[in-house]
Amino acid sequence: MRVCTIGTGYVGLVTGACLAHIGHDVICVDNNPAKVELMKSGHSPIYEPGLSEIMKAAMSSGRLQFTTDLAVGVEHGEILFIAVGTPPLPNGSSDTQYVEAVAKGIGQHLNSDYKVIVNKSTVPIGSGDWVKMLVLDGVAERNKQPSLVGAGDNPQTSRLAPQFDVVSNPEFLREGSAIYDTLNPDRIVLGSNNQQAIDLMLKLYAPIIDRQYAEDATVAPVAVLSTDLGSAEMIKYAANAFLATKISFINEIANICERVGADVTQVSKGIGLDSRIGNKFLNAGIGWGGSCFPKDLAALIHTGADYGYDAQLLKAAVSVNQQQRALVIQKLQTSLKILKGKTIGLFGLTFKPDTDDLRDAPALDIIQILIELGAKVKAYDPIVSPQSSTHQCLANVDLVDSPTLLAANSDAIILMTEWSEFQQIDYQQLAKLMRSPIMIDCRNFLSPAKLTAAGFQHIGIGC
Repeated sequence: MRVCTIGTGYVGLVTGACLAHIGHDVICVDNNPAKVELMKSGHSPIYEPGLSEIMKAAMSSGRLQFTTDLAVGVEHGEILFIAVGTPPLPNGSSDTQYVEAVAKGIGQHLNSDYKVIVNKSTVPIGSGDWVKMLVLDGVAERNKQPSLVGAGDNPQTSRLAPQFDVVSNPEFLREGSAIYDTLNPDRIVLGSNNQQAIDLMLKLYAPIIDRQYAEDATVAPVAVLSTDLGSAEMIKYAANAFLATKISFINEIANICERVGADVTQVSKGIGLDSRIGNKFLNAGIGWGGSCFPKDLAALIHTGADYGYDAQLLKAAVSVNQQQRALVIQKLQTSLKILKGKTIGLFGLTFKPDTDDLRDAPALDIIQILIELGAKVKAYDPIVSPQSSTHQCLANVDLVDSPTLLAANSDAIILMTEWSEFQQIDYQQLAKLMRSPIMIDCRNFLSPAKLTAAGFQHIGIGC
């Protein structure tokens, strides 16, 4: 099938590359010329394991192209994915200006061929009908201005009523395993009121639904849920809100565990064995961050308020998450007392391993508090290097190239991100380099026994 993805961030680029990988003819559109040229050279603008390899293979086969020309993409695609960013606004609502611009742009370039326009971006509930309206607005603008007729159109066909439907197809990708998640999803959600559009989406995803790319070919086909537009949009928000709440819940349990002498790692195992609860997202630590959970909870809380509902549970999840970050500083103060003049090293900066994403990473809050308290901050991250980082929040951080440089003359280390390489370090060597070998393990990732044997004071969360 012919596919166009508009926007080449995590969602758009991974979706486009994976659809090309399974045999579709894909054009990815982005309005950033430098980014498009980079992708044309076979390089991914984001760090995502396996993505560059899939891109290069699909480009070599002729199934994946990149362009800045929206008209070319719209003309090409039977299915058009809108996959642009919807960043949060100060009031918690989503900034949908990029979705609006793309939807109108699609309308300006539609021809008489039937198209399925897919909302892949996480958009406010009710956006499906809104996008349809915007596309029609774009069509109306195009018909008023013949000069805007696209390269593949002619004045006669451009004025025909376009045939299209809007589908909500929320993404459930995890940064760091986005390729696997695309090819092996838990479920596919399709929101539409039109069966023709649903049928085309089922055809598009057929190889994935049939588990042709699964490691275990005997596993059941992917569950497909067809809903109305609004329900599909809500499913995305509800899923992220539940996961974030689950993390905040186990962190609150961890804080009680510390006070009563229980071990949250054992508690989480115990409750996770209950099939009604499950063991995922029950790892106590410093809390959630990234580009999705904070934004989606804020948007859902804001939506509730718009319709006269106070989402108290979701607000509590956000509050617990913020308190958890302050808890780490309290642990450090308990061990070192005054932090002014101390040197604190951070292991990891990204909000999770196997990504270079720093959006709402807990490390950024910790850095800000430490600097305000007069501490010197050093950091080591396998991806965020002194050469690659341009993040403004890291301007006052001494980024180093190795764990040994981080440990040298540090008064404590805080493990922020559970990169696998942090389990392979010679901690006995690091302890000798430090002024006071203290490890605040914000992810309960390291072995307390191993760290203690190496000479560290190991301080975990909830244990």
